[in-house]
Amino acid sequence: MSRIRIHIDRLVLPAMDIGDRNALVEGLRSELTRVLSDPASGPNSHRTPVLRLGRMPLAPGPSGSRKFGSALARSIGKGLKP
Repeated sequence: MSRIRIHIDRLVLPAMDIGDRNALVEGLRSELTRVLSDPASGPNSHRTPVLRLGRMPLAPGPSGSRKFGSALARSIGKGLKP
């Protein structure tokens, strides 16, 4: 089993309620864990300093924030594939 280490230097979030912010971070964390633990993604030794993901809609409330965090994590997983 390979070890994957991701360092997110900065996460800039729009002005939002603390509950929404926490939901977004939790959605991001849990989905990144799922996406990166998938054996199909395979170990990868390249470094990707910047990922440009494009526009992503952010619906209001904790549910919208959690969905946004999950979608962000899936996009990161796709961007890390060779």
